[in-house]
Amino acid sequence: MGALEGRVAIITGAGRGVGREHALLFAAEGAKVVVNDLGGGTDGTGSDATPAQQVVDEIRAAGGEAVANGDDVADAEGAHRLVQSAVDAFGDLHVLVNNAGILRDRMLVNLSDEEWDSVVRVHLRGHFLPTRAAARYWREKSKSGAPVDASVINTTSTSGLFGNVGQSNYGAAKSGIATFSMIAQEELGRYGVRVNAVAPAARTRLTGTIPTAEDGGSAINETAEEGFDANDPANIAPFVAYLATRDCPIAGRVFFVYGGAVHLFQPWAIVESIEKPQRWTVAELEKEAGHFATVPFDLRRPF
Repeated sequence: MGALEGRVAIITGAGRGVGREHALLFAAEGAKVVVNDLGGGTDGTGSDATPAQQVVDEIRAAGGEAVANGDDVADAEGAHRLVQSAVDAFGDLHVLVNNAGILRDRMLVNLSDEEWDSVVRVHLRGHFLPTRAAARYWREKSKSGAPVDASVINTTSTSGLFGNVGQSNYGAAKSGIATFSMIAQEELGRYGVRVNAVAPAARTRLTGTIPTAEDGGSAINETAEEGFDANDPANIAPFVAYLATRDCPIAGRVFFVYGGAVHLFQPWAIVESIEKPQRWTVAELEKEAGHFATVPFDLRRPF
């Protein structure tokens, strides 16, 4: 038996890249998979049912079970239909992997309202709505007395957790997703739901829009000519699959996954303070608070 035998999983943005690898591995490990993908461009425009159906065909050819879904995850009715499609096709839902995303990179002073709104919509709203729809399903199931052993795995990014120039829209949404995941765990744990988030680093269509290392950008798009390919998107799927297993004990955590490494993030934490038993004056703060500017942070930035 596979590690996900008997589990029903929805994976959004599963037509290509990291999401596709999730879907293929989940199915190989025995899960029944709803492959969701709107099939748009990297900027979110357009739609095409082909990518999702191709992944479904590949899963079925390998002996697995899957259905395609083309609903917009950032639309409330679409998110509801997405959850219902899993229940209709396979009788239940155990796992939701929120992975769909787009990019509209631009320096802040040139960033348009629409470029901000579209990225925040797909990422942040596109995590909230499917999670809410799934949570409502699991809450009702729990209240009826049926056992719930569900898992939500959200997709954040180092662009949000560390910051990245030219991605204020994307980074803000991604850091929001990390916080959303921790709060969702506090709210949904009572219903038998575990919520975690993963920041993946891998070669995808979206990273293809980033300048290469030769141009002073990232080396994430490089392909290893021999040996282990650390940038292969398939490297992310095993840890996500582990988080989706029935007996995984991890909940409310955020991870960075790259190549063969899995790193646990520490959330926002107080690292330095000044205190007095009365209200501060501006003059006192001018004297005492300036050292905050030089307090070192041990971020362990990966890139």
